[in-house]
Amino acid sequence: MIKNILLVGLGGALGSILRYLTSVITAKYYHDAFPLATFIINIIGCFIIGLLIGYFGQINGDNQNLRLLFITGFCGGYTTFSTFAAENISLMQNHQYTTLIAYTLASIIFGFLAVGLGLMLAK
Repeated sequence: MIKNILLVGLGGALGSILRYLTSVITAKYYHDAFPLATFIINIIGCFIIGLLIGYFGQINGDNQNLRLLFITGFCGGYTTFSTFAAENISLMQNHQYTTLIAYTLASIIFGFLAVGLGLMLAK
């Protein structure tokens, strides 16, 4: 268990650092209202998690440590949107369309409400 926590923590730290650097570099060259840094991070994160899930799904053997380091840790630290997207793809592949729609809508609606509530309570 401790090893798993350390793998996730290391991957998460690396993902968070890369997220920060992506934001800094994007802000250096882009100054418009569209949140380009977050958009770039989310799209790159989705691409990376797709590659990793596909790769780890093809190789044999115990790859749990690498999955924890790169998928749970790195991608989770870089952007949780990639996990959200991967889960939705899995629901679609399993023909669980009702759950897919409910999960997507609930995540967006309750996410907005939670941010709003947090802002309201902070005042």
